[in-house]
Amino acid sequence: MTQPSSPPQPDWITRWQRIARRIRVPLGFLTAALYLFELLRHAPHPAAVAWSLALVLPGLWLRAYASGYVKKNRELTVTGPYAHTRNPLYLGSMLIAAGFAVALLSWPVALVLALGFAVIYVPVIASEERFLRATFPTFDPYCQLVPRLIPRLTPGRHSGNEGVSGRFSLSLYLQHREYNAGIGVLLLYLSLLLLRPLLAAFINLPR
Repeated sequence: MTQPSSPPQPDWITRWQRIARRIRVPLGFLTAALYLFELLRHAPHPAAVAWSLALVLPGLWLRAYASGYVKKNRELTVTGPYAHTRNPLYLGSMLIAAGFAVALLSWPVALVLALGFAVIYVPVIASEERFLRATFPTFDPYCQLVPRLIPRLTPGRHSGNEGVSGRFSLSLYLQHREYNAGIGVLLLYLSLLLLRPLLAAFINLPR
């Protein structure tokens, strides 16, 4: 009689994803609490807020631009920003987060954000790449030409892209509701500019 085979053990991606799911919400609350603490601890410097736009606006634009190209699970997107980096949406999010760390001039916020991206995005990217590699035969040649995150200056082109749409689609942008990122950024800047003065009317805050 043959012994029943034991179920396969989860690999590092699966294990890491389980951990990420457990700590994602607490890490989000920790980041929000730290952001509020730093905002109350000292007033944002106008120059720092202005310089933060050099990161936030490109990040916001990159996310919007990428959302008009990507067709999740239906097509391997290799045009537009995806010809420069395989993960323009995540890169855009990182730029936005880095911009707000600059706006607050806060190393603690920057460290927590970096930890959050490492813990959450590393397993997500690895899992997505596993799916794309199994689904699209041209994914490996695409990976050889286009970096995972840091963009190349010139677009990477390879054979096998015939029939792939190559223009920005406003309908895809709206379908992915990427405008929510812009609303979120606006609310964060309003909190930088208005939240502290409003609270100062009720409690004494350090300058």
